[in-house]
Amino acid sequence: MESSLILAFMFVSLIVFMLSGAGLAFVLGAIAFISTILLWGPAALIVAVLNTFETMTSESLMAIPLYVLMASILQKSAIIDALYDAMETWFARVNGGLAVGTIAICTILAAMTGVVGAAVAAMGILALPSMLKRGYYPPLALGAICAGGTLGILIPPSVITIVYAITAQISIGQMFAAGIVPGLILAGSYIVYILVRTWINPALAPVPDDIQDVPLRVKLSKLKSLILPAFVVVGVLGSIYAGIATPTEAAAVGVLGAAASSLVTQRFSLSMLSESASDTLRVTAMILWITIGARAFISTFVATGGADSLLNFVETLEASRWLVLAAMMLILIFLGLFLDEIGIILLCVPVFLPIITALNFDPLWFGVLFMITAQMAYITPPFGYTLFYLKGVLPKGIGIGQVYRGVVPFFLIQVVILILFALFPGLVTWLPEALTANAR
Repeated sequence: MESSLILAFMFVSLIVFMLSGAGLAFVLGAIAFISTILLWGPAALIVAVLNTFETMTSESLMAIPLYVLMASILQKSAIIDALYDAMETWFARVNGGLAVGTIAICTILAAMTGVVGAAVAAMGILALPSMLKRGYYPPLALGAICAGGTLGILIPPSVITIVYAITAQISIGQMFAAGIVPGLILAGSYIVYILVRTWINPALAPVPDDIQDVPLRVKLSKLKSLILPAFVVVGVLGSIYAGIATPTEAAAVGVLGAAASSLVTQRFSLSMLSESASDTLRVTAMILWITIGARAFISTFVATGGADSLLNFVETLEASRWLVLAAMMLILIFLGLFLDEIGIILLCVPVFLPIITALNFDPLWFGVLFMITAQMAYITPPFGYTLFYLKGVLPKGIGIGQVYRGVVPFFLIQVVILILFALFPGLVTWLPEALTANAR
């Protein structure tokens, strides 16, 4: 059978099976196996076996279960509760202060765990009832939680960033460094939007008349809740950028730091450790299954000449390279309506990256743009993951429609920031370049 027919079969099958709701890992694997048999016979499936073995023995992928385990332990160690208590104390008398504090906590959680679900679920349980009790406009409160939670995709240590770096075959440490400044700019943009909007219309986030001033001494004492998060962040990122540990080794440092934090907060127990291990096993298994299926699919796609055909097509276009980049971004945002970010990375990066290189774009810079589109996918109706994380903790009287309305302004902010980093690549690349220069 001709390779062009096989390529057409692969993509038509992919679209049909994705729309059917079948699991992405099994869809990708099944299409790859059938295409391989049709082209080269059953004996060629040995390539899929070798790819699977290589994936399962990858040292870089070892970082994923360790970071997930670290996040799970931290989620159960009461650190988030203490952070929220401090945030309430410091920001209670500011219009929109609780929403601003929520973004600040989500930024800290992103630097501690790198897992979106942990931040969204925690803030949905802790911050949302307080904001609604104070009379906050529900869409504003809901949007702040959803958008703030997605910062864990960009700010290191991010599991999604690790998957991208491994797939793109670039340094995990450099990808971590590239995400710091964009992540902080994005968090700052959310905060500015909340402050400006509540300044224009204070009724969206009123300050209660009966709220009492808290002495500075009490406020300062609340800052001790930042000690444990700082301990974990410095342990993980500090060991990487000081050259003491690789990102995989730093993940083990993070697990030790999380365990120590749970001991300090007196939440450590064998049952908690067992629950964290079960969560880690479930998440890691999902990621590895998708990785195995995607690698089989991409291997078949490349072997049939699909990647070369696509690259040749782009090179023959007379369109500006910026239009090609914009088309890629639109494709990623569209795929985010239907696929999870792991699947998008494993499916699109091997196809897009040769085009990015051929167009003389920086793969590291493109990786940050990719991560921002993943953030956009997380809050894009109707299937954004954070929307469903938050839906599980919504109080009575608050529907999913209000969540949709709440995320729209933050989605538009992400679009603006995406364009900003596309126009000014130096905002992304200067920190990793500076760290690399200092390490020499």
